[in-house]
Amino acid sequence: MSFLNKTIIVTGAAKGIGKTIAEMYAENGANVILADVDSQAGEQTARNIKAKGGRAMFVQTDVRQEASIVQLMKTAQNTYGTINILINNAGKGLFKSVYEVTLEEWDDVLNTNLRSVFLASREAAKYMRGNHEGGAIINLASTRALMSEPSSESYAASKGGIVAITHALATSLGADRITVNAISPGWIETGDYSKLSEADHAQHLSKRVGKPEDVARACLYLTAKENDFVTGVNLVIDGGMTRKMIYEE
Repeated sequence: MSFLNKTIIVTGAAKGIGKTIAEMYAENGANVILADVDSQAGEQTARNIKAKGGRAMFVQTDVRQEASIVQLMKTAQNTYGTINILINNAGKGLFKSVYEVTLEEWDDVLNTNLRSVFLASREAAKYMRGNHEGGAIINLASTRALMSEPSSESYAASKGGIVAITHALATSLGADRITVNAISPGWIETGDYSKLSEADHAQHLSKRVGKPEDVARACLYLTAKENDFVTGVNLVIDGGMTRKMIYEE
């Protein structure tokens, strides 16, 4: 799988899973556009990639704003002449009692996590449809689209919506040779992995907590041209946790 001279846009790329995704594409020869509201962390990530010989640029982007997304796509196209892959990774969580969540908080989570997927996919597809090989879109959902903890309604709704819009977009954009897939990560540790306990790892069938690299490798697989037969799927990457039956003793 080669991404040499392919242009990749990763939203929420300044830190965490998005940062690792951007770094892995750069290591595989891609031109990477890092989009995030955090300009300090985003610029630093871009510098780190370039220091290792990769090609990257940071574009400050608020995915809640249509104009900001339009400008992001225009910048990518004008800079590299093409957009090949979009990774919709930007998102935020909110864990607050259903009795206390305000409408503004609800809208903020839905606009950040779900509406941004529609807007970014629509704008990127306008450029991808002109490519000879089409393009690929990955939407980062969550296992919380399938299961929940209390007080997570807005996050669960947004991630469930991402799973649904993924197969809708795959249907709509297939004629333009654009694949659209979702990835639903489970527990992916973006902090100090060494601080995890044996009990943390034991919760998983894989006997370990996930790492950002696990998600990044899946992105490479799903967006490689060789794998353009795969579209409309939701790939769960959770070490088997959602398949493990747990009974209280």
